Amino acid sequence: MKEKYLKYLNEDIKFDKTTMIGIFSLLIVITGIFGFLYEFIFYYFNGGMKTFYWRGGNFLPWINIYATGSIMIYFLTYKDRKKPLKVFLFSVISTGILEYFSGLGMYKIAGKKCWDYNQEILNFGNIDGFVCLRSVLIFGIFALLLMYIVLPLCFYIAKKSNKKTFVTISVILCSIIMIDEFYNLLIARIFHLPRAYNVYSKLGVPYVKFK
Repeated sequence: MKEKYLKYLNEDIKFDKTTMIGIFSLLIVITGIFGFLYEFIFYYFNGGMKTFYWRGGNFLPWINIYATGSIMIYFLTYKDRKKPLKVFLFSVISTGILEYFSGLGMYKIAGKKCWDYNQEILNFGNIDGFVCLRSVLIFGIFALLLMYIVLPLCFYIAKKSNKKTFVTISVILCSIIMIDEFYNLLIARIFHLPRAYNVYSKLGVPYVKFK
């Protein structure tokens, strides 16, 4: 196992385009779920350890910005994976930019803040409620987990699995999540259908409410 890990660090492992689609699909699923779990736990503590809050705008436990960030980090840092400090710093800067402009863009378009660090604990370095030092440092740590644990694991699964089976399962899982995302982001808004927020609110599931 150690030799295989060193090979991951020192050699550019080549996969064909179809297998890479499977790998990216799997990354999107894993990192989006990981982001949901992180926020699920964080907002429990942020709320005084009284209530668990559902996060994200989907029916499934998945948050898109974490998946987007993971793909971005892969392309920005994969070739520098032998330099963890560089991976960390690049990730801190890039995720901070992504988070700030994503939050600002949604606020300008929809008039809502999907997150607001003004209402959260440990919000030092807060800029307009869209980004803070704590968030980008945590994202930098997550990037290390991504590049040195999650990605090598995905590569390992891809190499050991039947190609067709691996790609099919990965793409199906990703597609299910994308359908959920597409429905809540566009279809439900256009056709005035119930969104995940509406359904879960009626069921009494608590959400974090920002202005």
